[in-house]
Amino acid sequence: MLLTNKNHLIEMLSAVLQGLAQERNLADTPQPRLERPKAVDHGDVACNIALQLSKAWKLNPRELAQAIVERLQQQAGYADLITSCEIAGPGFINFRLTNAAKTTVIQEILTAGPAFGRVMPGITPVSKAMIEFVSANPTGPLHVGHGRQAALGDALANVLSTQGVDVHREFYYNDAGVQIANLALSVQARLNGLKPTDPGWPEQAYNGEYIAEIAVAYQASPAYRDDLTDANKVEAIREFAVAYLRNEQDIDLQTFGVKFDCYYLESSLYTDGSVAQIVDDLQSIGKTYESEGALWLKTTDDGDDKDRVMRKSDGSFTYFVPDVAYHTSKWQRGFEKVINVQGSDHHGTIARVRSGLQGVAKKREWDIPKTYPDYVLHKMVTVMRNGEEVKISKRAGSYVTVRDLVEWSGGITPEMTTSERELALQRGRDAVRFFLISRKADTEFIFDIDLALQQNDENPVFYVQYAHARICSILNQWGGQLSDLKAADLSLLQSKASDHLLRRLAEYPEMLTDAAADLAPHALAFYLRDLAGDFHTFYSADRVLVDDPALKLARLALLSATRQVLENGLKLLGVSAPAKM
Repeated sequence: MLLTNKNHLIEMLSAVLQGLAQERNLADTPQPRLERPKAVDHGDVACNIALQLSKAWKLNPRELAQAIVERLQQQAGYADLITSCEIAGPGFINFRLTNAAKTTVIQEILTAGPAFGRVMPGITPVSKAMIEFVSANPTGPLHVGHGRQAALGDALANVLSTQGVDVHREFYYNDAGVQIANLALSVQARLNGLKPTDPGWPEQAYNGEYIAEIAVAYQASPAYRDDLTDANKVEAIREFAVAYLRNEQDIDLQTFGVKFDCYYLESSLYTDGSVAQIVDDLQSIGKTYESEGALWLKTTDDGDDKDRVMRKSDGSFTYFVPDVAYHTSKWQRGFEKVINVQGSDHHGTIARVRSGLQGVAKKREWDIPKTYPDYVLHKMVTVMRNGEEVKISKRAGSYVTVRDLVEWSGGITPEMTTSERELALQRGRDAVRFFLISRKADTEFIFDIDLALQQNDENPVFYVQYAHARICSILNQWGGQLSDLKAADLSLLQSKASDHLLRRLAEYPEMLTDAAADLAPHALAFYLRDLAGDFHTFYSADRVLVDDPALKLARLALLSATRQVLENGLKLLGVSAPAKM
C-alpha cells in the first residue's frame, strides 16, 4: 500500500478511535497499524486495532470492529480510498482499495523517476551516520568475507541514504601490530630466496604467491636499498608491503564498484597519542586494575562474561584497545549513529568496545548510548565451483579472493578481448554483489559459481535483470514517447495480475524504510526478486501491445513504472540494469 494512501487511512482510523474513546471517557488510543494480509483474497490491507483495544475497552473485538467500520465510512475521503471493509475472524478489519487508489503509484513513480522511494532529507531522527566496512588488514588480497562486507556495507549505505541520512563510508586499516610484522617477515624471507616449502621458512609467514610479487616489486622500486641496517631494512619492507597491498585492495574495491569517503589508519591512533589517552582516561575513573603483570578493563561492569586484558605483561596492547580509541574518534567527529559491518568472529569484541566507550564517556562527560556502535555481523561464505568447494586460490595461498570470485562469476577467459573482458567483469560484479546481499547477513552463504554463470531463471540476478531488459524491449517495440504514459487511463488496469504488480510497486517506499531501520539490505534483494516475479506473471497473463490504444497505454504505463523501480532498486545494490540481455 502506497505510503500516502496508508497514512491517509491511518489518519481516518485515528480520528474514529479518538472519537469513540472520548465518548467512553477512555484514555488516548495507540496509533493503528496496517499490514498486508497474507492471503490476497483477504483484501489489500488489514488492521487488528479492535483486537488490541477490546480488553481495555471491555468490548467484544468484533463489536468494536463493527463500530470502527461504521464510523470510518462516514469519514471524508473514505469512498475515494476504500471500496469495502470487512470484519474477519475474531476482529480483524480487512480493507479493499479503490482502483484509483491502487493505480496512483504509477503516476507517482513516473513523476519521481529515480527519486521514487526516497524521503526528504532531514526527516529521519539521525541525519548523519557512519558505516565502517571491509576494514581488511593490509596483509593480503581481499577474501570473499571482505566481499560480503563490501556488498552489505555499500548497499546498506545506499538504503540509508534513501531515508535522508547523510552516510559516511569508512575503511579502517589495521596497519599496526603482529600481523603487519609477519607481513614484513614474509617479504624479507622471499627476498632472501626462501619459499614456503623451504627449510627456514618462518612458521608465522604468509604463504601466498602475492608475497613473492611484493618482493619482486620492492627490489625494483626506489625504496630498495642494500646498505640499510637490519632494523631499517625491515621497516622499509614493512612500509612498502603495506602500501603495495593497500593499492591492490583499492584496485579490487574499484573493480567491485565500492568507494570510501575515508581510510583511517590504526597506526595514527598510536602516533597521535589517542591510545595512551584512552588508557589514562579509563585508569583515572577506576575502570581498570592490575593483575598478573597486566592491565585489565572491568568489562563485567557492563555485562561482559569476564574482565578483559588491555595491556599485556610485555607492555603491548590487546587489539580492542585501539578499537576503543577509534570509536572515540568516531563520536568526536560527530557520528552519533555508527554501524560496523564485520564478520561474526568479531562478536566477542562488541562488549569490550562498548564497555571501554562507556568508561571514556563517564570520564569526558559524554552521553554515548550503551548500544553504541551498532553491528551487522555476517557469517562465512562457502564457494562452490564445478560441484566442489573451493578453499584456496593460487594467488592468496589459503583463501578465495574477491578478484577470483568476480572473474569466475563473469566467466573470464584469457582469450577474451578487452571489451569482452570488461563486459564479463560487469557480469561478474553484478552476480557477486547481488548474490552476497541475497541472504540475511547472519546466515551462512553458499556461493555457487556455476549458478552465477547460468543465463536462466534459476540465477536470481539474471532473473531480475532480465525483467528490466524485457520491459525495455517492449517499450522500444512500442516506440512511443514515455511522457505520453502519464496521460494513460489507469482505470483500465483491472486484471488480477496487474493488481498484484500494483501492490508490489506500492510496497517499495515502505520496504526501504523498514530495511534501513532494520539494517537489512537483503530485504531489497528479496523485494526485487518478488517484483520481477510479479512482472513475469503479468506479462504472461496480459498482453501489452494490444490493438486497443487506451488499454495498451495503461499497460505500458504500468510496465514503465515497474522498469523504473527495478532500476532504482538494482542501483541501490550496486548492480547494473541492462537494457539488453
